[in-house]
Amino acid sequence: MSSDNKIRPFRLDTPDEVIADLRRRIAATRWPTRELVNDRSQGVQLATVQELARYWSTDHDWRAVEAKLNALPQYTTVIDGVEIHFIHVRSQHENALPLIMTHGWPGSVVELLGVVGPLTDPTGHGGRAEDAFHLVLPSLPGYGFSGEPTEVGWDSARMARAWAELMRRLDYTRYVAQGGDVGASVTDAMGRQAPEGLLGIHLNLLAGAIGIKDKLPAGSEQERAAHDALNTFMKDGFGYFLEQSTRPQTVGYSLLDSPVGLAAWMLDHDTDSYYKMSRAFVDGTPVGNLSRDTIVDNITLYWLTGTGASSARWYWEAGRTQAAAAAAGQTPPPVSVPVAFTTFPDEIWAAPRSWVEAVYPNLAYFNEADSGGHFAAWEQPEVFSTEVRAAFRPLR
Repeated sequence: MSSDNKIRPFRLDTPDEVIADLRRRIAATRWPTRELVNDRSQGVQLATVQELARYWSTDHDWRAVEAKLNALPQYTTVIDGVEIHFIHVRSQHENALPLIMTHGWPGSVVELLGVVGPLTDPTGHGGRAEDAFHLVLPSLPGYGFSGEPTEVGWDSARMARAWAELMRRLDYTRYVAQGGDVGASVTDAMGRQAPEGLLGIHLNLLAGAIGIKDKLPAGSEQERAAHDALNTFMKDGFGYFLEQSTRPQTVGYSLLDSPVGLAAWMLDHDTDSYYKMSRAFVDGTPVGNLSRDTIVDNITLYWLTGTGASSARWYWEAGRTQAAAAAAGQTPPPVSVPVAFTTFPDEIWAAPRSWVEAVYPNLAYFNEADSGGHFAAWEQPEVFSTEVRAAFRPLR
């Protein structure tokens, strides 16, 4: 392995003064007046953000998060000019299958921590030894502890090639890949590139539905409900997507200057996730693993790494890649590896099997989970882990 391919250990050590500055900025927040409605239709509700800020500045323990991360094997390596951070947990089970999992926005490796145990140590979590995985959790370029790209062009396809190189450097000659949200787009690209060693992919968001929504089946009640959900998102939940895909730099100024502004922006995702996260603060009742601590853990990671603007740029890259392909009349190559898909009931649009087969004709596994939403691995790690095990079982 050449020096350029070197894999270096990584350890997090946040200076005390950085945490003190964060708390000072929270205390200095200038608050807007309360929204004029009793729902989220005007945006993130004041009571939610004020309770989040109170908890963040007085009760949240970043050192506990730091210790949790540092207890896991973490590394960095430079791929295509960008330093990539990743967690790499090898299973104790000798025949474990290597799995690379990709987070999304506004997530990070924090949203995947709950599945580390169930996937690498299934016998300790009600599973079987033959379902074990060696787990690789990279931070997307421009997100978390990975470096920021210094040039344009880091779209999902380029990230997919970087992940294939990462798995090659780890000496994994056969492996599988999983992703949701942005991670679903990256994992989809891996499936279309079909790098040597990739056995199959598992997704929990049908990102490709946006571009072909008018061509998707609408005959059954389930299909009509999916259409309604997707159309509602495009009309009423698309604000963050539009801003980040057109003006990531503009929104970045606020996201790097105000921790409370960053928190509100990150909460304002899909309706189901917002209300679940809001409940954790207003009622003090977590939904699954979406607790006050894990939510603020994730927001704090974005604040401390200053990645509000750089993480948003993926949307800008994705928009231009898609526009260029459409203008040239290009269609993506087919996915040539087996595709597995799990629909979670509270997803932004819960894709029926007919929709998934329209995007992935070679669908090898499909299931509808009983619980979970857009951040399925974060919210319901046990349910999610069970799905991943089942999805990849035939490929071992």
